Amino acid sequence: MNNERVVVTGSAGFIGSHTVAGLLAGGADVLGLDNFDPFYERSIKEHNETLNRAAGRNGSGSYRFAEVDLAEPDAFRAAIGPFRPTGVIHLAAKAGVRPSIDDPPAYCRANVTATSEVLEASHGAGCARVVIASSSSVYGDSTPVPLSETAPAIDPISPYAATKRACELLAHTHHHLTRQPVCCLRFFTVFGPRQRPDLAIAKFMRLISAGEPITMFGNGDTSRDYTFIDDIVAGVLAAYERSPGFGFRAWNLGSDRPTRLDDLITLIGEVVGREPVIEQGERQPGDVERTWADLTRVRAELGYSPSTPMREGIEKQWAAAKDSRA
Repeated sequence: MNNERVVVTGSAGFIGSHTVAGLLAGGADVLGLDNFDPFYERSIKEHNETLNRAAGRNGSGSYRFAEVDLAEPDAFRAAIGPFRPTGVIHLAAKAGVRPSIDDPPAYCRANVTATSEVLEASHGAGCARVVIASSSSVYGDSTPVPLSETAPAIDPISPYAATKRACELLAHTHHHLTRQPVCCLRFFTVFGPRQRPDLAIAKFMRLISAGEPITMFGNGDTSRDYTFIDDIVAGVLAAYERSPGFGFRAWNLGSDRPTRLDDLITLIGEVVGREPVIEQGERQPGDVERTWADLTRVRAELGYSPSTPMREGIEKQWAAAKDSRA
């Protein structure tokens, strides 16, 4: 990563802050951008930015930050101009499947409009590559598992998923017209230290440790391909390094090890050291039944090899959560 000057959007977020740390450790100079979307407490993102600045002081590369609304016309272009980036890792997005059902226009603006701005400005700045965060939600609920990148991904079932698929199509069209290398990374459910507080594992840890009930939507037989953050970052960095050789490409970043919801709850209870109190709830609109990443392509093309067992990842996230409360 030496001599790379990388823009990371969503740098104050969960995946973004870990990606910044990985880039800095590898010697890249990094410009972090974030709009501090109020989806969750600003203080959490401000803490992540404090960690980013510390990583910049301790790593081989330098770090700087700007607060920017990427969907504002030319805001991204103006922010990156003085930095003269060699590449962009676009992780910023308005997250949340269920909230997207209540406000589709906000998701279109934050995800689709912002991605269009990033693509156009990165090409104008002469960036050698753009890596875009997508989601396993683009597969919808009817694609056979394990989910392969060769599946058509034409039936998303939430506005969030639809915006992520729209971003992929924009990226493909952009590459076709400009020949700029672009790749889309379909993240499967990511967990680990600094996970967003609204996501299941962080929420379950918080409630179980406090002896409060958790709501299990459905009968517990839904499953997710939970993937530890260190494995995800390794995949992001591999994609950044190797993607120019592929033109346009979509890759799954998952674990290839789906876990049932009821098994997840049991595991978290064991790690936390308290018996979960479970309340039954109806399955939620927009939620897919199962995810399971087919890693055939990404293993062969990027050498991606996730290695963190589920229990080990849960233990690391719980240890970090306890430290943050101390």
